[in-house]
Amino acid sequence: MDLVLLFFIFVLAAFLGLELISKVPSQLHTPLMSGSNAISGITVVGALLAIRSEAEGTIGMILGVAALVFATVNVVGGYAVTDRMLQMFKKKGK
Repeated sequence: MDLVLLFFIFVLAAFLGLELISKVPSQLHTPLMSGSNAISGITVVGALLAIRSEAEGTIGMILGVAALVFATVNVVGGYAVTDRMLQMFKKKGK
């Protein structure tokens, strides 16, 4: 894919993400974040495919490993935050 097109998609995604976060009330940031972390599973699958692909060469493998690490951190962190948020709603005591 053309580099200019990829850069355009990146800028558009960043702009839309900024607009979405600024319009959502702060009470909904955590559920929105946990939902977006679940979407990072798609990134994990794509990274695994990039690592497996030998056509991209060493650069593709390095980028795939980096994407896999960052997406995994995002998914695990999202589940940890969601678990902590759900613990806040449980009744304390008995």
